[in-house]
Amino acid sequence: MTTQPHIENMFRVDGQRALVTGASSGLGRRFALTLAKAGAEVVVVARRADKLGALVEEVQALGGQCTALSLDVTSGASIVACFDELERACGGPADIVVNNAGVTVTKSILQHTEEDWDAVVGTNLKGGWMVAQEAARRMVAAKKGGSIINIASILGERVAGGVAPYAISKAGVVQATKAMALELARYDVRVNAILPGYVVTDLNRDFLQSEAGEKLRARIPTRRFGQLENLDGPLLLLSSPAGSHMTGAILAVDGGHLVSSL
Repeated sequence: MTTQPHIENMFRVDGQRALVTGASSGLGRRFALTLAKAGAEVVVVARRADKLGALVEEVQALGGQCTALSLDVTSGASIVACFDELERACGGPADIVVNNAGVTVTKSILQHTEEDWDAVVGTNLKGGWMVAQEAARRMVAAKKGGSIINIASILGERVAGGVAPYAISKAGVVQATKAMALELARYDVRVNAILPGYVVTDLNRDFLQSEAGEKLRARIPTRRFGQLENLDGPLLLLSSPAGSHMTGAILAVDGGHLVSSL
């Protein structure tokens, strides 16, 4: 039987290696900083590693360890190369993987092209699947277990206009999380998902403060958008000993948006 740490340490991840994809901005950047503050050695990845320099410096200024690597989640060869380099640089496989890389294209269904579909579904669903699969293979080979956290969206359970491929891809991420959780539980590899609602970032702040954004906010039961810090607790729960008996969980962090009245 696993011995649980004292309550004040349950959400710590000291001595763990955490890989965060799509870490150059927004949610990914926040996830990396949160895990570093909780004691993890962080590996941050994006298509261009040079875009991660400021984040590496910020983590190091906090007294943490941080390595930046390049990764194209749409390329199986790039994924394998990234995990190989992580093991060479850090001395072993990742214990925590935050599968955050994602894109969207906003158009009506009648306007979406095959290229749009391939870009969105290829990144969000296929790319996320391949990253989780490679992470799991290495966790199983090391016989040490681990935690994979897929970042889905409330649009994986509801829909909105203009983002059909994105919503479809995130619905796939939700089901992939459950399928992987079922098969990997025997190896002590936990797979869970976080479904953020509308969270204020530098990329969407202007829209959320617009008239259209105000109409959207009025449909959220709490009448407010999420802040990046609202995701810290769920992330650490799924990463740490506090969530050691959780796998296949789908956590909505959305101010009640999913349970809003139709």
